[in-house]
Amino acid sequence: MSSDQTIDRIVQKTLLNCSPSATILEAAQIMAAAHCSSIVVVDDGKPVGIWTERDALAVDLTDPQAFQRPIAEVMSAPVKTIHYQSTIGDTGMRFKLEGVRHFVVIDDAGDAMGIVSQSDVILGHGVEHFLVLRPVRSAISRPMVTIPGGASLTEAVNQMHAARADAAIVLGDEHTPPGIITERDVLRLIAGAGTIPPTVGEVASRPLLTIAEDDSLLAARAMLEQKGIRHIGIASAATGALMGLLSFSDILATLQYEYVHRLDEALRERDAALLRSRKDLNLARKVIEASLDGIMIVDAAQRIEFVNPAFTHMTGYTAEEIIGQNPKVLKSGHHDESFYKHMYTVLSAQDYWQGEIWNRRKNGEIYPEWLTINVIRDDAGEITQYAAIFSDITERKKTEERIKNLAYFDVLTGLPNRRLFTDRLQIAIANAHRHGHQLAIMFLDLDLFKRINDSLGHGVGDQVLVETAARISHCVREGDTVARLGGDEFTVLLPELDHLEDAAKLAERVIAHVKQPFIVDEHELYVTTSIGIAVYPEDGATVEVLIKNADTAMYRAKDLGRNSYQLYTAAMNARSFERLTMESALRHALVRDEFRLVYQVKVDSEDGRMSGVEALVRWHHPEMGLVSPVDFIPLAEAMGVISDIGEWVLRTACRQCKHWMDLGLPPVRIAVNVSAQQFVETDVPEVVARALAETGLPPQYLELELTETVLMQRVDEVVSVLKSLRAMGVRISIDDFGTGYSSLSYLKRMPIDALKVDRSFVNDIFDDNSKVTEDGAEIVSTIINLAHNLKLKAIAEGVETPEQAEFLRSKGCDEVQGYLISRPVSGEDLISLFDRNLLPQSKDC
Repeated sequence: MSSDQTIDRIVQKTLLNCSPSATILEAAQIMAAAHCSSIVVVDDGKPVGIWTERDALAVDLTDPQAFQRPIAEVMSAPVKTIHYQSTIGDTGMRFKLEGVRHFVVIDDAGDAMGIVSQSDVILGHGVEHFLVLRPVRSAISRPMVTIPGGASLTEAVNQMHAARADAAIVLGDEHTPPGIITERDVLRLIAGAGTIPPTVGEVASRPLLTIAEDDSLLAARAMLEQKGIRHIGIASAATGALMGLLSFSDILATLQYEYVHRLDEALRERDAALLRSRKDLNLARKVIEASLDGIMIVDAAQRIEFVNPAFTHMTGYTAEEIIGQNPKVLKSGHHDESFYKHMYTVLSAQDYWQGEIWNRRKNGEIYPEWLTINVIRDDAGEITQYAAIFSDITERKKTEERIKNLAYFDVLTGLPNRRLFTDRLQIAIANAHRHGHQLAIMFLDLDLFKRINDSLGHGVGDQVLVETAARISHCVREGDTVARLGGDEFTVLLPELDHLEDAAKLAERVIAHVKQPFIVDEHELYVTTSIGIAVYPEDGATVEVLIKNADTAMYRAKDLGRNSYQLYTAAMNARSFERLTMESALRHALVRDEFRLVYQVKVDSEDGRMSGVEALVRWHHPEMGLVSPVDFIPLAEAMGVISDIGEWVLRTACRQCKHWMDLGLPPVRIAVNVSAQQFVETDVPEVVARALAETGLPPQYLELELTETVLMQRVDEVVSVLKSLRAMGVRISIDDFGTGYSSLSYLKRMPIDALKVDRSFVNDIFDDNSKVTEDGAEIVSTIINLAHNLKLKAIAEGVETPEQAEFLRSKGCDEVQGYLISRPVSGEDLISLFDRNLLPQSKDC
């Protein structure tokens, strides 16, 4: 298998895991039973840490209570992850650079799909041609750890831990051969939960398998794989004495990218060709010059002798310009002298160095490269040259940065996303707990933002979201975090809060900035926001609780009229639970036949006789009792069930009106309210036609009451719908006129029959002393005159006193309704109100 292959071919799909609350003992037992060297700690379906056999060395074996510590206290976090499409070669290099032995493999969504270890990479790297040429002794990079057999197990573990060794040789005596103790042996002791042996000699595995120093690394790898072990002793070819231990980690440390191996092999062949023939030298030169990686040969005096075309392409220096120069001309200034001193120390000791370095092009641009330097020595062992092979990894760096941004930042606004916000909130909570101060989070939701997307398109909506993000960011302090959780939801983290009033002032500032007009594609748009605030530690001590409570407070702000903020209180949770209960019940109310209709009379202002009836829906819940329409109508609209309820109301009202006709009562119009959401979700003319056909009610006796909100949305579409209804013979009236935003030019286009004066205006006609108020009377008179000028009827609702009724009659109001005439009653009780004067006379009459 080539190192260009991706790791999804070698990943272990089964992810051994435990919860953060599991003890060290439980985790060790799971690992021991599965013969696995690591266990991933998973919380809420996401990996939050990892505990490995190496971590077992840090456990105090003499303290039984140490085995009962939660794994969350000792795990390594965050989890090192790698994308499943990473190559085996890149994975091997990351193991070396990051000093770990396990990566959790994630998919495109960032979800864990398995784990890959150093052993998996070595067995699947596909570099047998390289390993077969390298002797075992070339992999010895550190002194072996030896421990007397009589040493205590604690001493042995401490010595391994201090040396960062995953295994140690346990010395024998004249009767006992040498043995080995590994991290896995320590893990098994923990998992056994038994008595800890007094000496390391009792734990050591014997005999210790060995391999000669002259054998190839490929033979060593084969022996490790065949025996199912991870360590093997290295024996001197001359004396047979132990020289060290070889592990999978040591083999991995010698591996390079496969293409670098090939170039290195080409360089070695070129050196041999210098001794054999000029022909082979030319062949090697051609291979180097054709390479896509930059190659530079430097002599022992630090003068550049040779560069290939790829070097010129990447650095901008031609061979004529650079040959004879010191490689220092490529220095970027990113690294200090200690970096280069360490590089040459490693080169002197190991004859090669490999790593990431930043260099400078001829044009001054600084760029990252992956550099491998090999030392070339003569027959006497003296350094004659350095061969440097490098590749430009700028694009890889950019890709890594893009992946990081996709994982932690919102693509549209550039703000931190939910994952990064949660991480920062978790850190802020820990810091607040440590230093004993408060923090606050704000949950923001744009009010009625869906209307912008529905009417103007998502392109305009996105521009509003981007500008909103900028406005919120402008309001906060340095160190605060503004994030977009998704849709039109934003959050703000105040990691240090001196006074609660500071959060409230910020909320007011954000509300003021957001409600300023947005100019998008020649549209002037107005948006408001509702904000909920939760404070640590009073309103919650965890990320989840704080976000939930801030969200609850935000919904309370919406319930109280939007464009405001609310601080979280415990009572909101009760209201939130009540809302959830009501939502659940409302979804089944229609099927369970819990809705009822009541009817309120409208009378002619002149003769007081019934001129129409308005159908009003009521919800009788078996446990909650009579639920106010003020509570359940907005909830039904938010849940998306108002259209089903509205269709039931329409059908039931038509059936009741037809029933009155069948009883021989004088025919009256029945009015039914239609919500704005019904206009969006349903084909209103089709629904009305179906209801009339099913009940047999003549269309001229049906009146639909619409709010100004309905008329002002998608005006052309609404006009078309109203014309279709008018063609059927159905009457149209505007309810609550004057409380919304109407355009007189639009009213002239609408095929409507009546305007209903809102009850708030009727209530303001008289003051508390029953005197006519100038402003209130003028508004009502103006609406009545406007209706008549547009050749529409004027209907007043909320009439409760004879004086109000008489004033309205004197101003020419055509019909009135309200408690003065009749409260809403059942269909049967309404029969007694037909064909008589229902309008009480004023005291002044």
